[in-house]
Amino acid sequence: MTKITRFQDLNCWKEARILVKKNYKISSQGAFSKDYGLRDQVRRASVSIMTNIAEGFSRFHRKDSVRFFDFAQSSAAEVQSLLYVAEDLGYISQENAESLREDALRCQKMTLSLIKHFKNT
Repeated sequence: MTKITRFQDLNCWKEARILVKKNYKISSQGAFSKDYGLRDQVRRASVSIMTNIAEGFSRFHRKDSVRFFDFAQSSAAEVQSLLYVAEDLGYISQENAESLREDALRCQKMTLSLIKHFKNT
């Protein structure tokens, strides 16, 4: 197995990057784009997944890395919750909300796997 030396090579970071793009796109449409509080919170939480993975990977101590990865997986849960709000308010369709929640859950699971890896090595 090849050693990963850059956060950009982590699959969980790549998935989070895709999620950010999707959330920015969907939150730029219709009534969602005008609910500045919810729109910005969804965007910040999505970006938080990506940035905390990057920051965690760049930490010198494993304990610090795990802490930032935990922030990232928690932000993924936050995104999932916020998407329920967007769906309930009719800003996005149930289909789009479910798809985005699945993407966020995938990021969360991948990040939890990274945490396990860091704890076990």
